[in-house]
Amino acid sequence: MARYVDLHPVDPQPRLVRQVVEQLRDGALLAYPTDSGYALGSALGNRDGRDRILRIRGLDDRHHFTLMCRDFSQLGQFVHVPNAAFRVIKAATPGPYTFILPATPEVPRRLMHPKKRTVGVRIPDHPLVCALLEELGEPLLTSTLILPGETEARTMGWEVKEDLDHVVDVVLESGEVTAEPTTVVDLSGDEPEVLRHGAGDASRFED
Repeated sequence: MARYVDLHPVDPQPRLVRQVVEQLRDGALLAYPTDSGYALGSALGNRDGRDRILRIRGLDDRHHFTLMCRDFSQLGQFVHVPNAAFRVIKAATPGPYTFILPATPEVPRRLMHPKKRTVGVRIPDHPLVCALLEELGEPLLTSTLILPGETEARTMGWEVKEDLDHVVDVVLESGEVTAEPTTVVDLSGDEPEVLRHGAGDASRFED
């Protein structure tokens, strides 16, 4: 059975945040609210976390995983940011965008796209996620919680607990969240390519 943790939506309790981060470090798989629906998350060093996420979501090895980063400085440690992309990423973060970029050697190979050697990165605008990332001190391996046969991210913690009780270890609740997932933009090529239209305004990448 998954542990269910109810945290304050604006000022999450530090004691509970520390407990959740300890579980992440011990190998827990987390279902947690973000600024664009629920997501699944695990620590970067959790070798089983990636495979569990793929199984829950019914995805294959070509899925682009995302590193949820605390800030732009941390993002820059894990991906190469071309000069042309620097300003647009800075202007769009924090917020509901995921950017696909070439991974640096800091990213474990098993987390990169198998052929392109790229990875998704994003900087959230959600108090609970920011508190988790600050306590964790590294990015969180993450993927939007869209289950097989569904088209939208989950939004209710109690529903996630009910449906995923035996396949995740911790479910976080922190008030109402939007169902719309992030806008995904591939910046690894010569021109930006919008791979998914979501909560973030994509027009700035489509000129």
